[in-house]
Amino acid sequence: MTSTEARPWYREPWPWLLMSGPALVVIAALVTLAFALDGNDALVADDYYKRGLAINQVLARDQAAALHGYAASVAFSAGHSRARVTLAGRDAPPALLLTFVHPTRGGADRVVPLARVADAVYEALLEPPAAGRWRIVIEDAARTWRLTTEARVPEDAVLSVRAVTDEFRKND
Repeated sequence: MTSTEARPWYREPWPWLLMSGPALVVIAALVTLAFALDGNDALVADDYYKRGLAINQVLARDQAAALHGYAASVAFSAGHSRARVTLAGRDAPPALLLTFVHPTRGGADRVVPLARVADAVYEALLEPPAAGRWRIVIEDAARTWRLTTEARVPEDAVLSVRAVTDEFRKND
């Protein structure tokens, strides 16, 4: 083969080098599209306006807990497989709900019914939540009042929760 004979285009490195840039962009676009279609858009609620209007009802539940003088201590067993809630205040209800709310993944939220095992002491078995920060909500079964706090799993084994009043909110 002499130096004047041309090789086929596919044997030259330059066309492949020039085509590799656009090919990588197409692959990156397909990967991005797959992430976008597979992702959960749980942070944006379909009924965001209705939820915004209902915020006053939620605040009323906090105030109802303060009126009853409710405070709670939440103790988790090692591995967070069991929860024990000790409730202080007037009129302890027959059962409570313990809700784990994840700050970014709505699909990870869960509600656990707590059974009364002694006077103002409630227990339940748990599926251990994933490690990270969680919002913990304690409320009666009728959801007329609530206590809320933040917890880090698995670091926080014991939590103290008290009713949030308007004065407490202003200091936040």
